[in-house]
Amino acid sequence: MKETTWDLSVYYTGFDAPAFRRDISDISHMVEKGHELLKSSEGPAGILEKMIRALEALTDKLYRVYSFCQLTLATDAQNIQALKCQDEIGVLMVDVEVLQSACARYIGTVEGLEAIIDGSLFLQDYGFILRESREKAAHMLPESMERWMLRMSLSGGDAFGKLRNQLMGTHTVEIDGMRLPLSAVRGMAYDPDPSVRKRAYDAEIVSYQKVELPMAFCLAGIKGEALTLCEAKNYQDVLTQQLVESRMDRETLEAMLSAVREALPDFRRYLKAKGKLLGHREGLPFYDLFAPVSQAKKRFTVMEARTLLTDVFSGAHPEMGAFIDRAFANRWIDLYPREGKEGGAFCAHSHGLKLSRILTNFVGSFSDVSTLAHELGHAWHGHCMEAKPVLMAEEPMALAETASIFNETLLNHTLRKIADADDAFAMLESSLMDATQTVVDIYSRFIFECAVFEARKTYIPSSEELKAMMLDAQEETYGDSLAQTARHPYMWICKPHYYSVGLHFYNFPYTFGLLFGLGVFARYQAMGGAFMRSFDELLAACGSDLVANVAAGVGIDVHSVEYWRGALNVIRKEIDEFVALVERRGSR
Repeated sequence: MKETTWDLSVYYTGFDAPAFRRDISDISHMVEKGHELLKSSEGPAGILEKMIRALEALTDKLYRVYSFCQLTLATDAQNIQALKCQDEIGVLMVDVEVLQSACARYIGTVEGLEAIIDGSLFLQDYGFILRESREKAAHMLPESMERWMLRMSLSGGDAFGKLRNQLMGTHTVEIDGMRLPLSAVRGMAYDPDPSVRKRAYDAEIVSYQKVELPMAFCLAGIKGEALTLCEAKNYQDVLTQQLVESRMDRETLEAMLSAVREALPDFRRYLKAKGKLLGHREGLPFYDLFAPVSQAKKRFTVMEARTLLTDVFSGAHPEMGAFIDRAFANRWIDLYPREGKEGGAFCAHSHGLKLSRILTNFVGSFSDVSTLAHELGHAWHGHCMEAKPVLMAEEPMALAETASIFNETLLNHTLRKIADADDAFAMLESSLMDATQTVVDIYSRFIFECAVFEARKTYIPSSEELKAMMLDAQEETYGDSLAQTARHPYMWICKPHYYSVGLHFYNFPYTFGLLFGLGVFARYQAMGGAFMRSFDELLAACGSDLVANVAAGVGIDVHSVEYWRGALNVIRKEIDEFVALVERRGSR
């Protein structure tokens, strides 16, 4: 079992380890020295250089202690030591944020900033960060209020977020006389037995009834706080704030969503064809969205998944293949679902330690292997940014999916070429299933979150109202392709992104990532292995410029609806292929 859980000892040996306590203490001292630096009589060039160095050292240390705490809780939601340290770090984070804001305010007051940057070889490397900070200074909380509002958040949005994690981290589902972790029951949606899928869906829906009231208050508390802070920071709305903080403009979002709306009928064609194949005539029930449609029943062991991924990616990019094998060998991955472990999957990269930790809930399906490829793509992205300073190694949300989507696409395209008919059909459907989630379901989540924010402006929506909002969003996106009698009104409970304090609308970046990733993959198809150097350079640049500029670096105009239509045409062709194969199978 040990080799299937991740090793966190590279961070610290424990919460009472001298190194952990020392770093907590060091962060406090570094914050104090940072404020002293801003008050010094030294000229702005010298202060800016020292400020950058101090923020880099502080960020490295803070990431390390924070990651150790959060990664521990991700697999052990009731770890008492981690929960206590989480509270301690939360208080510390307030002081860090106050310092960061003070630094941004200072940068905003510096006259002749461009000349100062030009006059320092060191500052030239940080020009983008300095200019961005100058823009952020216009949206800072009033200095007299900031510390108190951030501390109040510890008992507000932050507390609601912790409650949500506790509720979901310990949430179990009663099914077939057993109590299973939610992640394990949701994984049954991929089971080849339709009765298992249906029982799992029914049990999951029933289980949410015991937590829907506190979860509704968690969501309302977090979104209400976001609205208050948005107004205090003088943003038009939360979406505008999130776009600015994501280095993405509204023109890009509108161009992409316009193309998505045009493509919804095509995705409905796919879902209806899948429903027909599974014997449904009144739309596909939610519990069959992830149902396997082929007789191929290939299941993967972890070792088989490791070998497959290493071989596939070594063929395209030998360095990436070796990197993936090292991730397995060095226990970077926590693989299996268990009680107390967070559902879903994620990758957390440590810039300072030059490593990642990946969480999945592996049950052996091809989708699980694809998820591993996706998260290992995130790890590779982090690896490519390690040569950059830590302050320029945090990619915006929209670009964060570039490497992961590339990996998923490469895996699928490679295997479909060598698979037999049944396996190729299963992989095609798996690709469309994932694309439908990333385009159609993500759009439903965007619509839902917009509705929640609109309601929260004037009142606290009840769980019944939230369920109605979710069903309305599913109707607008899935339409008649999703069975009216078997939808999922509780999707707002099981998706953690809604509860991310300070990170709202964490949905559209996935759509951007898929379609942008397809555009990047098209360039790989045209150039082959020669493209991979440019690919790595693209990944390294993601934290150093605006989204539109990074995309332009590989010849993509994200302001053009035509680009997004072209990317969606790749998926349309797969839908056409799938529908034709379903018709052919039905005529046998």
